[in-house]
Amino acid sequence: MTEEVKVRERYEFHYDAGHGWLRVRVDELRALGIADRISGYSYRAGEWAYLEEDCDSEVFVKACGGLEKERYLAVNDGDSSWIRDLEPYR
Repeated sequence: MTEEVKVRERYEFHYDAGHGWLRVRVDELRALGIADRISGYSYRAGEWAYLEEDCDSEVFVKACGGLEKERYLAVNDGDSSWIRDLEPYR
């Protein structure tokens, strides 16, 4: 039985002076069957994954069939994002 994945209306895209991360619920990654394809360059905090912008966020976007730019809410975390202090995604 295939689990239906509901893609949310908006996704936060956090960024700092050097990098960016797409905030996605871990259960979305599991439902899409890509949870094991996310690298240690992404981060995790509880039910949220912060997918690094260069590879892991693209894995998610492709699995969703694409996401329009209007679905991203840009969040500027300043010079160095607090996301860098989270545990790496495992």
